[in-house]
Amino acid sequence: MTTEAVPLWAQILTGGLLLLSAVLTLASAWGVLSLRDFFKRLHPPALVLVGATWCVTLASMLFLSLHDGALQLRTWLIIIVLSMTVPITTVILSRAALFRERRKPSGANLPPPLHPINATESPHDTP
Repeated sequence: MTTEAVPLWAQILTGGLLLLSAVLTLASAWGVLSLRDFFKRLHPPALVLVGATWCVTLASMLFLSLHDGALQLRTWLIIIVLSMTVPITTVILSRAALFRERRKPSGANLPPPLHPINATESPHDTP
């Protein structure tokens, strides 16, 4: 596969998107390492990493579309799957971590559970 069929401006734009993706990935890694609390480092690095994936996907779509002469949308599957799985995974991980922190003796500064375990009466049963 040669790059002669792809214009220079597209090659430069593709390279720029890939470099931006690398910078965003490094920022995400720095966020994971520098933020000490699990809850603080859960959301921002995930967003930055999704942004990096967007850059790679757009670069791939641009380059392959211009190289093949037709619009290539197969790489959109990556973004569709990521857009569905990242929020779900974030919610599951945060709920698991919150449940684990509530089990510790130092979990007094956490918000109360939505449905207390020891609740025997419902709020509608008050006289």
